[in-house]
Amino acid sequence: MNPFRNSKLPAGFVLRTRSLLGEEYGLLEAALHAEPVVSVRMNRDKSSEEPSAERIPWCESGYYLPGRISFTFDPLFHAGAYYVQEASSMFLEQAVKAYVKEPVKCLDLCAAPGGKSTHLCSILPENSLLVCNEVIRSRAHILAENLTKWGNPHVIVTRNDPADIGRLTHFFDLIVADVPCSGEGMFRKDPGSAGEWSPANVSLCAARQKRILQEVWNALKPGGILIYSTCTYNTQENEDNLAYLAEELGAEALPLSLQTEWQVKGALKHHYPACRFFPHKTRGEGFFLAVVRKTAGETKELPGHHFRKEKRKTLPAAPAGINNRLLHPENFHIERCGDLIQAFPLRHTDSYQYLSRQLHLISSGICLGEIKGNDLLPTHTLAMSRELNRDAFASIALSREEAIRYLRKETPALSGEKGYTLVCYKGLPLGFVKLLGNRANNLYPQEWRIRSHPA
Repeated sequence: MNPFRNSKLPAGFVLRTRSLLGEEYGLLEAALHAEPVVSVRMNRDKSSEEPSAERIPWCESGYYLPGRISFTFDPLFHAGAYYVQEASSMFLEQAVKAYVKEPVKCLDLCAAPGGKSTHLCSILPENSLLVCNEVIRSRAHILAENLTKWGNPHVIVTRNDPADIGRLTHFFDLIVADVPCSGEGMFRKDPGSAGEWSPANVSLCAARQKRILQEVWNALKPGGILIYSTCTYNTQENEDNLAYLAEELGAEALPLSLQTEWQVKGALKHHYPACRFFPHKTRGEGFFLAVVRKTAGETKELPGHHFRKEKRKTLPAAPAGINNRLLHPENFHIERCGDLIQAFPLRHTDSYQYLSRQLHLISSGICLGEIKGNDLLPTHTLAMSRELNRDAFASIALSREEAIRYLRKETPALSGEKGYTLVCYKGLPLGFVKLLGNRANNLYPQEWRIRSHPA
């Protein structure tokens, strides 16, 4: 059901948007009072299942659902088999595939809750490094949770202001900046955003977006790509900021190839190429995306860019046999960090060590286990990872009802040989339990548990 169906649009929004769209405006307003589209994107690293649903034309793994289901009570959602994401924003795939052909160091700058980050995990060239940043603490942890469920080990989650990241001179080949905006494109999915709308807030957002772009620009290599996007309609936050990138920061605006049947519109102001999604044209919400290449600036040599290894305290060795928990341990650097055993892709170790000195890291790579006394607990990160060696653990298949009880962190009615055991639903891991003979301890993360009850 559309929660915005009987709501009124802000008068200032109506006036501004009608001046942009002319006779088309009535079609947009009708669409904003129609039912929103429900869409998901499949995780091909975990499931090859093809939903019996219509495919989203600009995203190979995206699908329109016939209606909304209770995702909270679908164990496959918690297993990371798919992500619920707005269809228009999946157009990011077209921009990445058009201009990114080799492994890159990529920054998703304003990444929470993780829609574009999980998408980037799936579409970046293999062996790319993805740094996902969110400045707000609570949202950063939600981001880390969603990326953990997606299971890609080539990911670092950070919590920093764009100015902090801007000090990483010319570190990234690709920056995705889906910046905070006035949210006009989400009115029918989030009626609260309409109540918060005002011309002053639009101006505030536009100024903040320019500041974000200016602060992070130094971190992009000359020749690197920046993808700018918002979920709003006005030109202040869209075309004007694209013009700022081109005219003030020296960027080259790049075109994207579009299929006529997608009905994606171009820019409504200035002459730079851009892509606009309107719900009366495409099956999705409002969305704006533009791609630019950085053409100005000499490569600066900073001390950190030689990745000189600092002297570190000698830590006890990782427990013997811990690498058996990985499918390809030869591809990982494994070390003990306090009571945690961490694994990070070897090819990105220098970058990881550099970033760990410069930024506030929330999560990185795979945590293989936690030492508690004489015990070595497997972690939920390991259970969710595509690099999990399932042969290293016994496993138990759960019914849907059992899986939901497990996800609610209830005591599971399981028995078997004592030890750490993987619990699965439809072949996908949900996490670990510790079997104690005729009973079991539920090791699902307390903060991730389902707190509500099925309707």
